Amino acid sequence: MPIKIPDTLPAYETLIAEGVRVKTETVAERQDIRPLHFGLLNLMPNKTKTELQFARLLGASPLQIELSLIRVGGHKAKNTPIEHLLSFYNTWDEVADRKFDGFIITGAPVETLAFEEVTYWDELKEILDWTTTHCHSTMNICWGAMAAAYHFHGVAKHLLDKKAFGIYRHQNLKPSSIYLNGFSDDFQVPVSRWTEVRREELVKAPGMEILIDSEEVGPCLAQEEFANRLYMFNHIEYDSNSLGDEYRRDVEANVPVALPKNYFPGDDPERTPQNRWRSHAHLLFGNWINEVYQTTPYHLEEIGIDRQIDREGA
Repeated sequence: MPIKIPDTLPAYETLIAEGVRVKTETVAERQDIRPLHFGLLNLMPNKTKTELQFARLLGASPLQIELSLIRVGGHKAKNTPIEHLLSFYNTWDEVADRKFDGFIITGAPVETLAFEEVTYWDELKEILDWTTTHCHSTMNICWGAMAAAYHFHGVAKHLLDKKAFGIYRHQNLKPSSIYLNGFSDDFQVPVSRWTEVRREELVKAPGMEILIDSEEVGPCLAQEEFANRLYMFNHIEYDSNSLGDEYRRDVEANVPVALPKNYFPGDDPERTPQNRWRSHAHLLFGNWINEVYQTTPYHLEEIGIDRQIDREGA
């Protein structure tokens, strides 16, 4: 089954050209089927690029997925036309009464700030609490993962001496994990961040287990069984050119930045990088979607009921 997105979303034509099966809202409404409902809280500056990256991964599933694009209401986007936001996005308070099978919270270019200094931190805290009772499973990405680990468990983020930037080797710590079915023992993942969470602090969080780790750049993917939370501290969703675009953006802005490690062939920024992580990105999202499908209630309104009882009784 294809992914269901708005008929006029700019990502539609790109996905079709790449061979991703897409179903328009018009056609999907004629089908008598219970699609999986996924939400994407997009905190990245270039929202059109980010929504395409995640739609590409979600659309590779054989299951029908209805994707809702969501933004925080207390922040004005600088790099996405307001017309695009008004046409395709809801603010979180507009969907707060809905429930979702899967929910993604992206990274954001605010990681050097203390969490409390982020302008929309109070709203994000409300959203994180809301995911506990309104989302069957949540995947938190990069800064979004650090924010969730800090909010739920007080896990600190630490500023790095230099930016972790490039393609880094990672190790599969738990091949038996449902989320790592088909993963190699050793593989590569794009990394782009100025901060880190430390493994010795992360594992102290109740129920937290690190699934993917790197000797060079630390934890990559962690699982928390409660509320089916995943914490992806890197950018496995990135396109082939994402790191190159970031590098050139920083160079043009006179920001001191090194070449992304292990990215450009021969460290030559004029050469086209090879994508060495795409298959594992699809594996991760395919495994996650399958687990959501196997375990989510058939009736959306039943999502999170047991967690609500647990919170009220705590």
